[in-house]
Amino acid sequence: MSVSEPFQFLVELSQKIQSIGPALPAQQDIQKRWSGIGFNVLGQRMIAPLGEVVEMLPVPSVTRLPGVQEWVLGLANVRGRLLPLFDLEVFFGGQPSAHRLNRRVLILEMGDLYAGLVVNEAYGMQHFPENLAVSDLPEKVSHLAAYSKGAYEQDGLTWMSFSPYNLVRDPRFFNAAAA
Repeated sequence: MSVSEPFQFLVELSQKIQSIGPALPAQQDIQKRWSGIGFNVLGQRMIAPLGEVVEMLPVPSVTRLPGVQEWVLGLANVRGRLLPLFDLEVFFGGQPSAHRLNRRVLILEMGDLYAGLVVNEAYGMQHFPENLAVSDLPEKVSHLAAYSKGAYEQDGLTWMSFSPYNLVRDPRFFNAAAA
C-alpha cells in the first residue's frame, strides 16, 4: 500500500458520506435582540434592561417607615443588606395591588444606590428582535415617556422599555419624605 492510498481512501469515504448525509443547515442572518426583565405596572407590560436590574425576588417582609410617601413601602433585610422598597404602581399614580402573591421586587444596584422596585407581576427574561422596536407608547402610559426608551411590539402586545436609570434621576423619587 502506498502512502497516498490511505489518504485517497479517506477522501473517497468523505465524498460518499457527504453525498448521502443530510446537508448542513443554511446560514441565517443573525438578528440583533434586546433582552430585559418583563413586568407589569399600571396594567402595562414593561421591560427593564438586564444591566439595570441585578436581581428579582418575591417581596420580603418589610419594616414600615414613619413620615414617608405612600409609595415607600419600607426597608427589608435581604441577605444582611437593608433594601429600601418602593411601590412602582403607587409612585406612578396607581393604587396598591390587592394581588400580593404575584408581586415581585426588581433590585437595582447603581453605584451607591441599592433599591427595590415592587411591581405587580414579573414575567422573567424577555427577548425582542430590534426590528420590532416602535417609537410610540400606548396612550394609557404616555405620561411615563420620561422613564421610557421606546417600546417593542411582539405577538400583539406592546412592551414599554422602562429605564430604572431615568427613574432614579427623577428628583421626586429621592423626595421620599411625606409632605
